[in-house]
Amino acid sequence: MTTDELEKLTFEDAMKELEKLVDSLDKGDISLDEAIAAYDRGSKLKDYCQKKLLEAKMKIETIQSSDNNDTLSKNLSPFKSE
Repeated sequence: MTTDELEKLTFEDAMKELEKLVDSLDKGDISLDEAIAAYDRGSKLKDYCQKKLLEAKMKIETIQSSDNNDTLSKNLSPFKSE
């Protein structure tokens, strides 16, 4: 599976495919060569899913940080000189 093929998958589609691969490996009803290929593909899918989750987490943290900065600036009042 090439990187371009992976990038076309949604996170949900990649997870579904990964779950199917894990199920087939758990059942043990595939040949050794198929198991090795499934493991290799599964490893790439896992890395892709982790990357997508990290990207989502970073976006959320950026949004939260932006929201916090807006809230702080609204709540802070300038110092009054006496």
